[in-house]
Amino acid sequence: LALYFHSGEREEKCIIEDIPSDTLVIGNYKVQRWDIHKQDFLESAPGLGIFVTVTTPSAEVLLSKLYGPQGTFSFTSYLSGEHVICLQSNSTRFVAFAGSKLRIHLDIRVGEHFLDESVVQAKDKVNEVNFRLEHLIEQMHHISKEQNYEREREEKFRKTSEETNSNILWWAIVQTLILISIGIWQIKSLRDFFISKKLV
Repeated sequence: LALYFHSGEREEKCIIEDIPSDTLVIGNYKVQRWDIHKQDFLESAPGLGIFVTVTTPSAEVLLSKLYGPQGTFSFTSYLSGEHVICLQSNSTRFVAFAGSKLRIHLDIRVGEHFLDESVVQAKDKVNEVNFRLEHLIEQMHHISKEQNYEREREEKFRKTSEETNSNILWWAIVQTLILISIGIWQIKSLRDFFISKKLV
């Protein structure tokens, strides 16, 4: 996931990521401040830092840390589900005066372990192949974990659908029984009425 968004200096922006359990998440970000004179965003936002807060599906804070205007944060999920990742600048100005516009670039990698190419080049060919194989095995474990997570979600959705269908069926049966009961009661009432009026 790579994106950028605009934010006020004291404004908190959050994104939701659906992450399997026991998965490494790495986020790279860069903050740019709007320059009124240039009418453009500066390359950086010196003096500003970013508070990064990560909340688990059970509303537990997994990460809460202040970083600089550009950097990397990481965390490992221990629960599967929707994690909320929030970013907010550490501007000391009051909300009323913190009108400066910021652009935040955010790149989130889920379950990826980046290859350090300089390390790979420094090693001989055998070690390089071994290193790449370990990386591929790690990626396969991550894909397997993702598939298991998706399978769990699919199973949960199927159970919910089956329960809903079952409830609809029982409701239809109950409605039918009520309608039949009302029909029998109306026929009996009409018959008793005709008998009492000696029309039958």
